[in-house]
Amino acid sequence: MNEDAERASAHADSEFRAALERLLAGQSSDPGKRQVIFLDCLDTRVGPLVIGATRDALCLLEFSDLRRLASQIETLGKSFDAWFTRGPNALLTMLRLQLREYFAETRRSFDLPLEVRGTPFQKKVWAALMEIGYGETWSYRELASRVGDARAARAVGTANGMNRIAIVIPCHRVINTGGALGGYGGGLLRKRFLLDLECGQQQIPTL
Repeated sequence: MNEDAERASAHADSEFRAALERLLAGQSSDPGKRQVIFLDCLDTRVGPLVIGATRDALCLLEFSDLRRLASQIETLGKSFDAWFTRGPNALLTMLRLQLREYFAETRRSFDLPLEVRGTPFQKKVWAALMEIGYGETWSYRELASRVGDARAARAVGTANGMNRIAIVIPCHRVINTGGALGGYGGGLLRKRFLLDLECGQQQIPTL
């Protein structure tokens, strides 16, 4: 990145962290909720990520997006019947270490318990994503075939976009049949970077 881009990125990171802190401000234990989700922010080579875990499983790993942050957290809280807090969490510590290894190209798979909430079809798609190997790609059509209906490429694309545990559930490894990148919730620059990283290239995108 050039200096202007670096300053813009740092400003965006600061704004994202401040927004997350505002969302967490005033949060306290709610006996009416079934469980607690621990939230934090993690700096990476592709910008800050918001990460979340219950006491038992990772449930959130999303790219920063100020426009969507509040709605993402609200949706997560409703689906898990949970309240949010900051604080030590062993799974988030493990995630930090494994992501650091992933970006250093010393880790090709993740070893973390996951908990996802979605429809049976979405869960089927997300499970299929876990079968795509490091450095490999599938087309949306191939993914649809793997879940039982080659004609459902559009539906699997929608389910792909609803994945809330990016990178670990590797939705970035799904591309168009003709080789174009297709869509990605984190943006196409990040998708290209992740695919290039897994192919041994080290270019960092200008975000």
